[in-house]
Amino acid sequence: MEARGHPGDEDGWAGLQGVSLEVRPGSRVGVLGANGSGKTTLLRVLGGTLGPDRGRVTLDGEDVRRFSRRSLARRIASVPQETHLAFDYTVLEIALMGRYPHLGPFELEGVRDLAIARDALLATGTAALERRSFATLSGGEKQRVIIASAVAQSAGLMLLDEPTASLDLGYQLEIAALLRRLNADRGITMVVATHDLNFAASVCDELVLLKEGTVLASGPVEQVLTRERVRELYQVEADVHFHEDAGHVTVVPLRRVTGVARHEGRG
Repeated sequence: MEARGHPGDEDGWAGLQGVSLEVRPGSRVGVLGANGSGKTTLLRVLGGTLGPDRGRVTLDGEDVRRFSRRSLARRIASVPQETHLAFDYTVLEIALMGRYPHLGPFELEGVRDLAIARDALLATGTAALERRSFATLSGGEKQRVIIASAVAQSAGLMLLDEPTASLDLGYQLEIAALLRRLNADRGITMVVATHDLNFAASVCDELVLLKEGTVLASGPVEQVLTRERVRELYQVEADVHFHEDAGHVTVVPLRRVTGVARHEGRG
């Protein structure tokens, strides 16, 4: 997938300015930035739910605007930051929702769809919960079920918006391990927008740093996630080093840089 904006297009992608990036098949790309930097907007543009006024987004060389919503959903699955359901569904019913792009008008799920949904639940460690009401699950369980629905969608690309928001440390580690496993075992390409630098470093092999709608830096985690970049992106002094036991770069915030104005908004 490629996204190309034009430098100077201040409102071409609803606040994104001249953003240009390529997501290679099989990669795990993290999108980092302060609130209001454009992370969620970028995911919406990549997913085709927000069309650029200028520039374009291509999937395997074809402009995403040429895909129907159903055909695009067969290629790209999204895991939103928050999931609000109008009715009470079981876990299996949530997983089966991922099969909708593969069904025709008024077509009901068949044996194959059921098998795919159950396989997705198994892959996310939620198979034992299939008869449970989604509303009764813990936050981490709900997130794994939503990811299972995205897996059942059988799309090659998954876009995740703050997948560990409001989860405790244990569930954060579980989600990180799950995403790495889905990428390794199923070859799912991932773009993850997150505020959590350590989560991004543990999951992703590449990072895109957004600042006020522009790309500050992009590339391999070890090259992009540095003390200087953290200071420039968040106005925070931090200790950044490779942690042998963790197996990835870790970030320990130390202090806010004083005298720097910050814009707060939804990112």
